[in-house]
Amino acid sequence: MIKKIFSLLFVLVSLASITNAQKPIHLDEATFKKEVFDYENATEWKYLGDKPAIIDFYADWCGPCKRIAPIMEELAEEYEGKIVIYKVNTDNNRNLASAFGIQSIPSILFIPMQGKPTMGQGAYPKETFEKAIKDILKVEK
Repeated sequence: MIKKIFSLLFVLVSLASITNAQKPIHLDEATFKKEVFDYENATEWKYLGDKPAIIDFYADWCGPCKRIAPIMEELAEEYEGKIVIYKVNTDNNRNLASAFGIQSIPSILFIPMQGKPTMGQGAYPKETFEKAIKDILKVEK
């Protein structure tokens, strides 16, 4: 009986840790200005976060966006505590997309702690994201 209780407890704790894994964070214009960059009031780029970040500008109807969504989830888990992955729905945040010159999606903004962000476009394979995390964000796994 005690063994069964401990087994059940182990399973519950394991499930809790899986569901608490880091996920991409969805931003709207207000939270973007608060957590990333206040593009309406700042005259120069100043990242407001405390970890390097990736921002995935996407739309729900976009096929390539759907292909990279699971990659973003995997990266959020694998780099938990080292980087932050954000998602911005361009259909719901047109002013924000316009402010960053988003004309095609997915567009991916890589934000290092020091220096200017780098924009990429397209549905990259996971290996390309990992290389960008290492080379642009200066973060190792």
